[in-house]
Amino acid sequence: MGKAVFIAEKPSVAAEFAKALKLNTTRRDGYMESDKAIVTWCVGHLVTMSYPEVYDERYKKWNLRDLPFIPEDWKYEVIPDVKKQFQIVKDILNRDDVDTIYVCTDSGREGEYIYRLVAQEAGIKNKTEKRVWIDSQTEDEILRGIREAKDLKEYDNLSDAAYLRAKEDYLMGINFSRLLTLKYGNSIQNFLKDGWKSINVGRVMTCVLGMICTREREIRNFVKTPFYRVMAQTSISGRVIDTEWKAVKGSKFFESSLLYKENGFKEKTTAQALIEVLEKHGPVQVDETNQQEMDAFKEVQAKPPYPLEMTIKSIVMKDEKKQPPLLYNLAELQNDCSKMFKISPDETLNVVQQLYEAKLCTYPRTDARVLSTAVCKEIHKNIGGLQNYGPCAGFAKNILANQLYKGLEKTKYVDDKKITDHYAIVPTGQGLAGLAKQKPVNQKVYMVIVRRFLSIFYPPAIYKKATLTGIMPATFSDGITTTEQFSSNFKILVQKGYFEIAGVPKEKKKNNKTNETKDNKEKEIENTQNQDDENMEQSLDEEFFNLLYNMKKGDKIPIVECNIKEGETTPPKRFSSGSLILAMENAGQLIEDEDLRAQIKGSGIGTSATRAEIIKKLTNIKYIALNKKTQVITPTQLGEMIFGVVHGSIKSLLNPELTASWELGLTQVAEGQITADEYMEKLNAFIKGRFNNVINLNNAGQMTSYYNYVAQFYNKKGKKT
Repeated sequence: MGKAVFIAEKPSVAAEFAKALKLNTTRRDGYMESDKAIVTWCVGHLVTMSYPEVYDERYKKWNLRDLPFIPEDWKYEVIPDVKKQFQIVKDILNRDDVDTIYVCTDSGREGEYIYRLVAQEAGIKNKTEKRVWIDSQTEDEILRGIREAKDLKEYDNLSDAAYLRAKEDYLMGINFSRLLTLKYGNSIQNFLKDGWKSINVGRVMTCVLGMICTREREIRNFVKTPFYRVMAQTSISGRVIDTEWKAVKGSKFFESSLLYKENGFKEKTTAQALIEVLEKHGPVQVDETNQQEMDAFKEVQAKPPYPLEMTIKSIVMKDEKKQPPLLYNLAELQNDCSKMFKISPDETLNVVQQLYEAKLCTYPRTDARVLSTAVCKEIHKNIGGLQNYGPCAGFAKNILANQLYKGLEKTKYVDDKKITDHYAIVPTGQGLAGLAKQKPVNQKVYMVIVRRFLSIFYPPAIYKKATLTGIMPATFSDGITTTEQFSSNFKILVQKGYFEIAGVPKEKKKNNKTNETKDNKEKEIENTQNQDDENMEQSLDEEFFNLLYNMKKGDKIPIVECNIKEGETTPPKRFSSGSLILAMENAGQLIEDEDLRAQIKGSGIGTSATRAEIIKKLTNIKYIALNKKTQVITPTQLGEMIFGVVHGSIKSLLNPELTASWELGLTQVAEGQITADEYMEKLNAFIKGRFNNVINLNNAGQMTSYYNYVAQFYNKKGKKT
């Protein structure tokens, strides 16, 4: 019987496999060997696609007549810097005493591609190849992966998708970069007077640049809209409470053109006029025997025509449960780390990769936010290990002691249908002995992962909420008296539930500014909700809720003052590195509500493994600027100029939905729904069609006008003014 070879993606992973297999190995140059097995490794990619000049020397010089460049037979080559390791791996894989190869590269599309290229260039023949697919680097998981390894052919569709992704990036990058540089490069160079500029185009990168530049345009073109809301202060047992007017049916202003939405006015004079007609019904007699009411009346220094009188229309009380959020995938973790620790998505990926390699957490490059049924059955082991993690040990012990993990398989946190390659990022419960050696930021990120994980075993947090609705008469100059409605919302946290672990969310600061973009329906809905819910920030105590509970419809309460609250719309926010990752994940739709994000999830721009690298590349080529302190992203002058060139030539490259559809197509290839040939045919047609369109364009004058437009927003050094 021949030897088995275990080939990993990097040396550190190879060492873990050797350790798990308990092999008594001898360390060699580029591999380890025992009497039964050999463990070797790649160092990332060992093989890459050849540049056009390898096909023909004439392609070294960029020329329009040589485009589009679409090879029929693709060429690959060993990367010079890792040629030695490739030769070592090639010799091992082709040894006569080797009969089985266990492919242990990362369990995903890119890991599959790394090995397939090596096998292709090494010319492997007559070997049994098995694929090891694991979710963590714990000993148990490694041994399970080896034990359950499948024939490599079962992953041929995934391999096809990996090759296609590389070909797609290559063809779009080579052809469109050369095409646009030859067509517009000189105009950019002449305008900036800053040396020769090639135009870098990428399937995903250009689309992301478009998202950033489009947002900058929205901010730049935004016009503030003021609005005015009418507030009435009521006194309830001595407590002064704000209530807000709303134009409901029966109001003088119901569906009026004078309104800004349903709870404000476009003009301050209209808001003031409403207050004046309300004041015609005051003052009413104050109950001087009620000392609390008298004290409240004096405190606000109310003068005639106050107090007015409000009649309670309804008091609605209900409990609201807030369930623990879904587990982390890489995008959600990158977003939270951007906000909490001000680190970039690339830094977050590096951190969680280090935690993974230290056996502290599961595989990081995942899009899933749930667990699999199989993992759920063994999840008590993860929790058990966390009993030794000081900051959360008590929570882990409580979960185990009360068996709170029972029934998890029936919840939204377990769903095999929502998992492609890997389940969510969770702590393994192992490797804790080495946690103290991790960098401080790594320890912080680990705690975030642990708290999110343990939260799903705790009950929901419960708020008690109440809505007080009252009505007041208003007599207008035309003699008509209407009933105007005011309301106020209250809440109190009555059961912490999973907040015990995750922490109670901070109350949002009251804000009279509304973030709004006319073309963004999601934000418009969200902004309306923000205004409607503003008084929900009145988090009061149990005693006040008891007061509300004892009040009833028809009761009278005094109004001690009416006033106008001014507000204004604000432009949309610039992307942060974290919010941009989420926007990429959801095909350009920046949606803050995580439940809604989960509902629309399906296809995105790039993958969990590539999104951070795309932002990093755009920064490195100076198309965007990333503020390291705030993680806010803005375009550079050069970036905006490139955006204009693409917008005026191959606009479809800026369309997030189109870019997401390419990614979805790759997924369909990986799942066997379409063939590689079908995908390639569509790709070739796209490139040829867009190339012909650009060749026939004559828009140099328009580009110069656009460059001048962009320049006004930057100083001479190209920095934003």
